[in-house]
Amino acid sequence: MTYSALCIKIFFMPVYDLIIVGAGPAGLVAAVYAARKKLNTLLISGDIGGQINATAGIENYLGYQFIEGPELVAKFRDQMSKYPVEQRIGNKVARVARVRGGFEVIDEKGDKFRGKTVVLAMGKKPRQLNVPGEKELAGKGVSYCAICDGPVFAGQRVVIVGGGNSGLGATLDMLKIAEYVSLVTMDGLDGDEVLVEKVKKGAKNLKLYTEHQVEKIEGDKLVKSVVIKPVKGGKSIRLEATGIFVEIGLEPNSEPVKDLLELNEIGEIPITCAATTGIPGLYAAGDVTDVPAKQIIVAAGDGAKAALQAHHFLQHGKE
Repeated sequence: MTYSALCIKIFFMPVYDLIIVGAGPAGLVAAVYAARKKLNTLLISGDIGGQINATAGIENYLGYQFIEGPELVAKFRDQMSKYPVEQRIGNKVARVARVRGGFEVIDEKGDKFRGKTVVLAMGKKPRQLNVPGEKELAGKGVSYCAICDGPVFAGQRVVIVGGGNSGLGATLDMLKIAEYVSLVTMDGLDGDEVLVEKVKKGAKNLKLYTEHQVEKIEGDKLVKSVVIKPVKGGKSIRLEATGIFVEIGLEPNSEPVKDLLELNEIGEIPITCAATTGIPGLYAAGDVTDVPAKQIIVAAGDGAKAALQAHHFLQHGKE
């Protein structure tokens, strides 16, 4: 591209009222609210739905006694499509920077977009085991949220991976409803002592496999078994199960703003109750933030607040 062509491209680069980064529940709801406020909005994301796509069943989202994750995403997307929101799906954002008059969002291809305001709704991604069968059976017995999907496996045999608070909490919850629970940890039980004591008391339907790791997850269309092996060497063990909950933590997708915002110790974006970040015109919502409750309905509410706050800023020039 010649210098003159580059200058023309920059000169005619559209400036959006709002750019929303991420298309999980927070981003999709923010898009609907922004469009209803007549904001010229761009939604940019690597995919639509985020973590919900890997959720086998949802029973705690108001209006649905039970709904599959991908089905709820489709309903979100269908409602958003009724509004004039420009979408660039499949474009992961690499960096967000401040520029004169607002912000610049740069995707991994190097394309640049300008916005007067930005809502950061990149969500989190679960830490994965990276073993054979995990990717293929995600949402088909492989789950990363026992709170979300646990009831779907009532009366069944399940495996839980993780000895921290998430894994211990999931174990205690599943012991109440599952036929049998196998808890697999690479080390010991290293969560809060209260949870550790409760798990150590044991139950007739609980088996602990400390110092073990998952070797592979087996199944055709659904999970059928989980193969584990001792960390220090030894024979592999096949655990018959229809579900496996990977509870080894989540990682916020905050990499694009690591040089723009001061993140907390685990990489989340600190926000106020109004979804502000401390930089005027820059807002954040959903699981990428430090809001403690990582739930679909909470993320959706935060997305609405962020969009309304962006509209207020554009109208009044202050937060």
